[in-house]
Amino acid sequence: MDEITPIVGVIMAISAFITYKGLGNRSFFRDNAFNVDAILVGKDYKRLIMSGFLHADWGHFGFNMITLFFFGPMLEETIGIPWFLVVYLGSLIGGNLFALYIHRNHPNYTAIGASGAVSGIVFASIAMFPGMTLGLIFFPYLPSWVFGLLYVLYSIYGMRKKSDNIGHEAHLGGGIAGLLLVLVYAPQMLFINYIPILFILIPSVIFLILIVVKPEILLIDKPFRRKKNQSINLTRDQRYNTDKAQKQREINALLDKIGERGMESLTQVEKDRLKELTK
Repeated sequence: MDEITPIVGVIMAISAFITYKGLGNRSFFRDNAFNVDAILVGKDYKRLIMSGFLHADWGHFGFNMITLFFFGPMLEETIGIPWFLVVYLGSLIGGNLFALYIHRNHPNYTAIGASGAVSGIVFASIAMFPGMTLGLIFFPYLPSWVFGLLYVLYSIYGMRKKSDNIGHEAHLGGGIAGLLLVLVYAPQMLFINYIPILFILIPSVIFLILIVVKPEILLIDKPFRRKKNQSINLTRDQRYNTDKAQKQREINALLDKIGERGMESLTQVEKDRLKELTK
């Protein structure tokens, strides 16, 4: 399948529009990004969906949409539009709910991107078409189910390491949600393709059990340590949160100055900065 199907095309168009708007309007970006405090405390549940159409930059957008283009059309043609939407949106929400659980004690945690939804489409495609091969640079004939197993193991490793710029929580949560949802549509695939499906599900289920019963085994919140002659490597979300906290400190300092001495005490530069920070 090398043509864009209707729903894949619509998802790409909506994602492009919302990403464009978010990159050009920081207030829109902040109001729709996945944020633990805003969802759990502010009950702003739309973020569970809207954040999946926002992207950090056009490279982030392009990677997700290219992956959707490779896997989405064949799945849409096979299971139909209604079920494709169920899998896509269910994976998006499932990935975000998993990330929400993982980061429930991190109120400032913020994330964006369609990675969870796209991972769900990838895993659903593996369940339906395990014989499909992926043409990668170093592995030109990699079976899709092997890719899925490696993806799960890499996601688990990434969640422990927490030192790259990938949202592994949403990837894994969305991928498993997509696989389970497509099995609701076609339960016979569990018996037909049980070996590749179990190769993906077993390590994922074991990991999910461990994360509930013994979270300290896998989720080790180690502080970032600066090695000699090496800068701290922060994730995209961590850089975003650090920048957000710094801006809030600037706003608080300027507001304190106004409270103590009045608006006229601000220099023109400070007034311009306050206006920029509160857009």
